Amino acid sequence: MDRTIVNPWTWQDQLGFVQGNDVSGATRTLYCAGQVSVDEHGAPVHAGDMAAQLVQALDNLVTVLQAAGLTLADVVRLNYYTTDVPAFLEAATPLMGRLADARCRPASTLLGVAALFHPDALVEIEATAAV
Repeated sequence: MDRTIVNPWTWQDQLGFVQGNDVSGATRTLYCAGQVSVDEHGAPVHAGDMAAQLVQALDNLVTVLQAAGLTLADVVRLNYYTTDVPAFLEAATPLMGRLADARCRPASTLLGVAALFHPDALVEIEATAAV
């Protein structure tokens, strides 16, 4: 697989995402369901704690990727849905560091939404990976 980052600007670099990933020659694509802060039984965890929910949602995404034999480095797109954009932006620095450490350079979208699947859910992370 060949991946070319498409960045006509540089401002997004400090935020840990790219404007586009031009992927060619991929043999597999994994479309992941949105991952939220739930335990192994699907019960919501970390009510009211955006930072902890971001960590748990990313951990759950890593679990899905690993089950498919993939890693965060294979992710080409991440969409974030949150009920509180300011809280997300305040809590996102460790998340961005973890993505950078994993060599994950996704095209990304951040959307503020009225609600997620459960009243305690503050954030959902949706991913697409390609190899």
